[in-house]
Amino acid sequence: MPEQISERARLTGDCARCFGLCCVALPFAASAAFAVSKPAGKPCHHLGGDHRCGIHSELRQRGFAGCTVYDCLGAGQKVSQVTFGGRDWRSGSGQDARRMFDAFPVVRQLHELLWYLTEALNLDAARPVHAGVRGALHRTEELSLGTPEELAALDVAAHRQEVDVLLLRTSELARAGVRGRKKDRRGADLMGARLRGADLRGASLRGAFLIAADLTGADLRDADLIGADLRDADLGDADLTGAFFLTQPQLDAARGNAGTRLPASVARPAHWTAAAL
Repeated sequence: MPEQISERARLTGDCARCFGLCCVALPFAASAAFAVSKPAGKPCHHLGGDHRCGIHSELRQRGFAGCTVYDCLGAGQKVSQVTFGGRDWRSGSGQDARRMFDAFPVVRQLHELLWYLTEALNLDAARPVHAGVRGALHRTEELSLGTPEELAALDVAAHRQEVDVLLLRTSELARAGVRGRKKDRRGADLMGARLRGADLRGASLRGAFLIAADLTGADLRDADLIGADLRDADLGDADLTGAFFLTQPQLDAARGNAGTRLPASVARPAHWTAAAL
């Protein structure tokens, strides 16, 4: 367990060791999540010379809620400090900056896989596949440490497919011990669905669209939430105890309250508490 806790801590964004890559490399589209549009590779006009956000404490109020629900899962500091050895994109050549911006989303995808694989090792029921999971975790870590050229040439989709075979088997094993019929809602369109108090214990919600769904008081214990879109979903008083493959960005994009029960792998979003005051 200490090893997995340490791994999770490493898979969390550390802005103090990053050169503001998410504020530069990624594009913004003017919407409810972003007050303005910004192309990939162009710094956000709120990014300071110290690579810090000038409106960090007011992001939601200023129309940048999308920034508050984003987590690079540690990819930013790895690209900044490891892949490019601490070289600031502002001080290097334009070509170096582009290579850094191209590497960032690749490493972000690999770190997401590392998060899932670490989670799989924390599920006792999935012990039959732990050896394969460890091998995939080590291979994914090796890929994330590649040179800028190796990262640019990497077929992330193909690697993700290989890892997904293990994650799917992990899910089957982890949910097998849940009593009763386990619902299969993989990829389901449940946008705005009325699921208040729904029994979704042990359900597969892999890639399900749960945008603005009412999950108030729903039983989501031991559910597989990998890739589920929880934007603006109401998780008030819902029970997510034991739910797995849930990332912090997914949870940050949802709504909840003090009565929402969460797995130990994620933290209660600060804006949930603020909304309840």
